[in-house]
Amino acid sequence: MQLCTAPTVGRRRRGNPDSQGFLGVLSVCATLLQLCAGCPSECVCNSLEANCSGRSLVSVPALTSLPEGTHTLLLANNRLSSLPLSAFANLSTLETLDLSNNYLDNLPSRLFRELSNLSELSLRNNSLTVLDRELFRGLTHLRKLDLSLNGLAAVPLGLLDELQQLTWLSLAGNRLHALERATFEPLVNLQHLELGMNPWECDCNLRDFKHWMEWLIYRGGYVDAVECTLPKDLRGRDIRGVPVEMFNYCLQLEDENGGGTGSTKGGSPPCFRGTAAPSSDSAVVRTEAELPDCVKQRYRPVSVRRAIGTVVIAGVVCGIVCIMMVAAAAYGCIYASLMAKYQRELKKRQPLMGDAEAETDPEEKQISSVA
Repeated sequence: MQLCTAPTVGRRRRGNPDSQGFLGVLSVCATLLQLCAGCPSECVCNSLEANCSGRSLVSVPALTSLPEGTHTLLLANNRLSSLPLSAFANLSTLETLDLSNNYLDNLPSRLFRELSNLSELSLRNNSLTVLDRELFRGLTHLRKLDLSLNGLAAVPLGLLDELQQLTWLSLAGNRLHALERATFEPLVNLQHLELGMNPWECDCNLRDFKHWMEWLIYRGGYVDAVECTLPKDLRGRDIRGVPVEMFNYCLQLEDENGGGTGSTKGGSPPCFRGTAAPSSDSAVVRTEAELPDCVKQRYRPVSVRRAIGTVVIAGVVCGIVCIMMVAAAAYGCIYASLMAKYQRELKKRQPLMGDAEAETDPEEKQISSVA
């Protein structure tokens, strides 16, 4: 029995490395098969990224079978014109979503509601003309949003309310004429804003947003050129370089229109404070002519140029006062020196007058004696 079992044990020991290597190959193959089985046929996947770009897709492939833990989904350079509401369901691990260079023209409300960990979203170069105010609900961790090269004519109030972690935003290359300050006030961490290549109308409707831009720049943020298209006398000028005094006529218009409740847009900040987002009902109230008592301006920054002008004028006035004081002091010194000199001369003349009186006294005495 020992003679039979010994070789058997020896063979098993010699076979262990082969069996372990075979098991390792099987595990790698199983992992690859799982990735391939979970990746749509139109995409190329790895453990972290699913690349479906440049496939001429006209509809979104089945993304529910993506490998677990996928962080990046690329759907750029396709022919997508619409997206179903459940397009990104069960993809809570996504951190980057690229939908640029497609033909998207209408996105359903709360499309990205399940992408709670999304930090970067690109909708660049599509055909978007209107955005639903509930579109970005749930994207509380979004840090970069690219909406450039679309056909947006307005940014609805409430669209950006939950994007308080956003640091980078591009609205360049759209059809924006004006923006409401209250729309952008929730972006307390914004550092980079691109607004170029839009037909801006530098009138009263853009005055409050100009103030907000100045505040963003004051606290270290970046805003690119905002060149005016209208009125004609401001065409080609950057609104950041237009003195705030040129908007003084807006105050007159507000007075004529009864306090300005309907003359300017974006003049009222949102009702909420801190990090809490407003409800949809309160947002509707903010759009009405009669605003609730909770609406209070967080800040109303004055123009930096006005502040500089005030400092210059105050400096000039102080300089004039100082010059007058120096002149008065000089005049006092000169007057004092002249009076001192006069007193010295007067003292010198008094002894001479005393000697003359002494010389005349003997003669008078002689005349009196002769008499």
